Amino acid sequence: MIILLPIAMVIFVLGFMLCYLRRRVLKSKGKESLSNSDAPNLQVFSFADIVVATNNFSIENKLGEGGYGPVYKGELSNGQEIAVKRLSKTSKQGLEEYKNEVMLTAKLQHVNLVRLLGFCTQREEKMLIYEYMRNKSLDFYLFDLDRRLLLDWKKRVQIIEGVTQGLLYLQEYSGLTILHRNLKASNILLDNEMKPKISDLGMARIFEKDECETNTRRIVGTYGYVPPECVKKSVFSIKSDVYSFGVLLLQIISGKKNTLYGSNRNLSLLEDAYELWKDGKGMEFMDPSLDDAFSSCKLMTCMQVALLCIQERPADRPSMLEVCSMLKNETSAFAMPKRPAFSINRDEDEEKNPTLQLAVCSNDATVSQILPR
Repeated sequence: MIILLPIAMVIFVLGFMLCYLRRRVLKSKGKESLSNSDAPNLQVFSFADIVVATNNFSIENKLGEGGYGPVYKGELSNGQEIAVKRLSKTSKQGLEEYKNEVMLTAKLQHVNLVRLLGFCTQREEKMLIYEYMRNKSLDFYLFDLDRRLLLDWKKRVQIIEGVTQGLLYLQEYSGLTILHRNLKASNILLDNEMKPKISDLGMARIFEKDECETNTRRIVGTYGYVPPECVKKSVFSIKSDVYSFGVLLLQIISGKKNTLYGSNRNLSLLEDAYELWKDGKGMEFMDPSLDDAFSSCKLMTCMQVALLCIQERPADRPSMLEVCSMLKNETSAFAMPKRPAFSINRDEDEEKNPTLQLAVCSNDATVSQILPR
């Protein structure tokens, strides 16, 4: 009897520990998955259905690949075309971004936002299922010498206005204050009529009503679109998206990436735009592939608005509400833009802070950097 009691106690303790560990594992797995109750407006797709829809993720169905992972075209059994974002196991954008994109996108409905249809978290797979955008992304056309000819001035104005409305919805009219944090040409998708839709909310952040800006140890975004306060001070706000919008607007006007170019002046796209505008030569900044069917007044308005958006101090930049108003009122007098960010004392700034040159020299790499404190 004396021997049986300790044995019983050991069995009891071991049983308790096994139950505790099992509950911890189940709880951990629960955090790594999503259910229909997390996003009741979205469809939960089975892994088997997605395998069939994408022809087992065949290379022929692959549309491209980003920081999240590969994207595949698919077709459901009812004939509906879909785009499937499949989280790569080696992706730097992991579970947090996946859940953020599902939970946030499920709350949003706007004609200029790509619609999330559902998700799949079966097995170890994590996938997002979006409406399929037949005309791919803006950068596919804008930065290609031949395909950019399909983007006449009328279509470019339509894209500018659509992106403006999409950002305005995120910041003002969605019922939330949402900062996208990765606005760029490759995240502007185009539908059958070449109308724009903003995609990729994996890095987005919701601001509280009384929150103007916040500090972060993690710089996210894409080189060339990240504003100076994020790089220098790790501070971001809704004016950060305004800066990215200004860069995008200059790219749409010029057809150029935000990289250092020009053998003589060695200016960035932002500096070149400012210098030409300041000297009254703004028309020289226009994409030469554009025909004569454009409004010079509209073009100069877009250019001035873009320059206001890329000013160094966030407080000097307009809100998206003001941007929308300015783009509609071409004849109104606007403020005079100050010299854009990253254009003052270039050599001195780059020597002191090498990160600055990264922020202007590459459009293709997505930043997800942890800063030391």
